[in-house]
Amino acid sequence: MSNSGEPVLGMILKGYPRISETFISNEILLLERLGFKIHLFSMRRGRESFTHRSVREIAARVDYLPESLLKPLPRLLKSNLSLAARTPGPYRRALAAAWQRWRRTHKSATLKHLFQAGYLIDRFLPHSGVVHLHAHFAHSPTSVAMFTSRLSGLPFSFTAHAKDIYTSNPQQLSEKIALAEKVVTCTEYNRRYLLDLAGDSAPGIYRVYHGIDTALFSDEGRSDTTASAPYQLVTVARLVVKKGLPTVYRALERLKARGVVFRHTLIGDGEERQSILELIDQLALEGCCRWIGTQPHHVVRDHYRKAHAFVLGCEVAPDGDRDGIPNVLLESMAMGVPVAATTVSAIPELITTGETGLLVPPGDAVQLAAAVERLLVDKDLRHRLIPAARHRVRHHFDNRQSIQELADIHRKALEKAARYSVTTGKWNRKPNKSIWKN
Repeated sequence: MSNSGEPVLGMILKGYPRISETFISNEILLLERLGFKIHLFSMRRGRESFTHRSVREIAARVDYLPESLLKPLPRLLKSNLSLAARTPGPYRRALAAAWQRWRRTHKSATLKHLFQAGYLIDRFLPHSGVVHLHAHFAHSPTSVAMFTSRLSGLPFSFTAHAKDIYTSNPQQLSEKIALAEKVVTCTEYNRRYLLDLAGDSAPGIYRVYHGIDTALFSDEGRSDTTASAPYQLVTVARLVVKKGLPTVYRALERLKARGVVFRHTLIGDGEERQSILELIDQLALEGCCRWIGTQPHHVVRDHYRKAHAFVLGCEVAPDGDRDGIPNVLLESMAMGVPVAATTVSAIPELITTGETGLLVPPGDAVQLAAAVERLLVDKDLRHRLIPAARHRVRHHFDNRQSIQELADIHRKALEKAARYSVTTGKWNRKPNKSIWKN
């Protein structure tokens, strides 16, 4: 156990820290403030040159697993052979499960996830106090959690988000759901999909919205809802297919052709960067559109404060990848920036068109251009939308509210797990509930 004797929640993450996953670092920090003791196991190190302030406030210990299979193979083999010698039965069963999963996908990542799990158990679990594992993302982190559970006996749960749901092998994902103690997901759209996939084998599948820090993204001092040319437009997004950025720029091309004078700023980076920048040139938008890359929160907030509208063209990518509810929509709405977006996935759970924003079909640049223009020139619409959108975010998507739901789920899992010792096979005394803050 940990030095304090408190049950510890072990979190398995794809990478830590990551700028594009602020919702995860916010979640960890808020759980710590509620009294949870957390130990992070990350499959890779952060790749950005800076982090958000919330990351620096997190107290959790972080241990990093070997990222690849070949270079660290000696270390991985040493831990796994040692574990197999100590617990031959569980290891044989985990190896058989890995073989079965490999036969479906023929991906070497399956063996890597098994070896990472063995390494985690051998190197990091002893004396950690971890009694329950929770993975963020249903693909590789949950695979590591699942194999760690098979090898150690520790229960596990996971949070499923977006790409990890819709690009996963359905049979593999349904198995993970069946083996997990609980599953959390961030939209009702996702929850219904996971319930249909799992069928009768489904454990508790909970919808908990991520939410945002509404104190950080506040429209304090911004009471004027009017807009005038040159209009300031902003898009914050990873530069990937599912964000629908070509639709955004084709819509902007139409606005320019109609004589609308605007300045558009794109914040973010990603694998589609070169094609997006080339498209801006092809559409002759370089004079009114600029890209400034990934930026920290204070820079993003400054752009929200100056913006007259936020525009995003989310769509379903060819591989099935799609957004849930992009947090940037919540941020802009909370800061008094009206939103034009699409009807993809769970976005309608946040935005009711004509009431809290404007939604159009994905891929429709004509309708998206019309929606943006309405947001800019229709004063009565802006006057209605902006306060209604702000109210919606503050009352239904504040992360200080949603964290209470998530804390209740984790608290029950920890209290259940802490009563059973996988080492002795016996039930322990129920932990003192006073360790949890109200």
